[in-house]
Amino acid sequence: MENYQGLLNIQRTFFRSGETKDVQFRINTLNKLKDLIHAHEQAILDAVKQDLNKSEMEARRAEVGLVLSEIDFTLENLASWAETKEVPTASSHEGAKSYIKPEPYGSVLVIAPWNYPFQLAVSPLVGAIAGGNTAVLKPSELTPKTSAILSRIFNDHFPDEYLHVVEGEVETSTALLKEDFDYIFFTGSTGVGKIVAEAAAKHLTPVTLELGGKSPTIVHADANLDEAAQRIARGKFANAGQTCVAPDYLLVHSSVKEPLLAKLKDVITATYGDNIVQNPNFGHVVSDRHFDRLAGFLSNGKIVVGGKSDRSQLIIEPTILDSISWDDPIMQDEIFGPILPVLEYDDPSDIIDRIVKRPKPLALYLFSEDEAFHDEILNSVSFGGGAINDTISHMTSHYLPFGGVGASGMGAYHGKASFDTFSHYKSILKR
Repeated sequence: MENYQGLLNIQRTFFRSGETKDVQFRINTLNKLKDLIHAHEQAILDAVKQDLNKSEMEARRAEVGLVLSEIDFTLENLASWAETKEVPTASSHEGAKSYIKPEPYGSVLVIAPWNYPFQLAVSPLVGAIAGGNTAVLKPSELTPKTSAILSRIFNDHFPDEYLHVVEGEVETSTALLKEDFDYIFFTGSTGVGKIVAEAAAKHLTPVTLELGGKSPTIVHADANLDEAAQRIARGKFANAGQTCVAPDYLLVHSSVKEPLLAKLKDVITATYGDNIVQNPNFGHVVSDRHFDRLAGFLSNGKIVVGGKSDRSQLIIEPTILDSISWDDPIMQDEIFGPILPVLEYDDPSDIIDRIVKRPKPLALYLFSEDEAFHDEILNSVSFGGGAINDTISHMTSHYLPFGGVGASGMGAYHGKASFDTFSHYKSILKR
């Protein structure tokens, strides 16, 4: 095990030198990181393929492309974001001037998950670098090939006192959390998020928690079913359903349930083929433990689409379950896999009541053309973010802060929100 206290100490010393606060230094670092990603792109794609069987097309878009886009957007705006800005001064302080100065926290710890092992590791680091911090990154042990690439990119090309990747098992994360970092950014499950929050509280360390939850997808009677089927299938079954903002369960108006299920079946076949278990580009479940948990859900309700699996390949084909009740095991926790349970409704007030009695979800999706119904859902249900007549695409916009609320997380990032997350806004009144 590394000397984590020693690592933190050399990062603190480097941070106090003031070098990371220089905006040009941050810009140079982001440009260097961008060049390194381009240089290692094929190795990144190969690693993600080995870890999760993620297709090259999907990995190029969702792992590498989103990070490069985030870097470009940050480079375009960083100089403006980092400026000290004058703000109005209260009349009671006549003659004074007021300023807000963004400053970095110091040494930050980023703990990354396995489901998008490159993107969800590097995207927060873009914000940490932009904010002027030093950083330690702990990637997931469940995706070792990608973790090794991250180590190669950062540890071979940046000094340890600035940016450093620490590989290891759960014990490594536990040891890192005992250190007194200036900020912690964690992406993962709600259960582990509570452990991270508890560890941070011992040092009064500010923390961002990007968690998950059961994200509902509502398909109302007036929905465009062709669009709904395409967009629900894309959002749910990408990365074999292992996406924190994937539609977790469907709430479908009874009048359109049967035609929607038929269209979903057609979309799945058109996208993945008839024999999905043999499809070389369909994602794998990350581990035996996760596979066994998901396979246990296949006995819930009635299988109307899919249902085949192969434990030797860690693959479960896209599956839709009908005749589900709110009390079934699959409805108790986030699924995080390619299984989609369906519940039907007639009265929208019933589903609103059901959703709000549960922990606040990370995302909510609504398919309907009724503006009044849009407003009713948005005004009645608390959730991190979401989309109307689409799924998951909200998280790819630089202009929409991404994060949860309540059990689905705290804090947000992406675009300027990433800079804000890793910056303290210092208020100054000058006479």
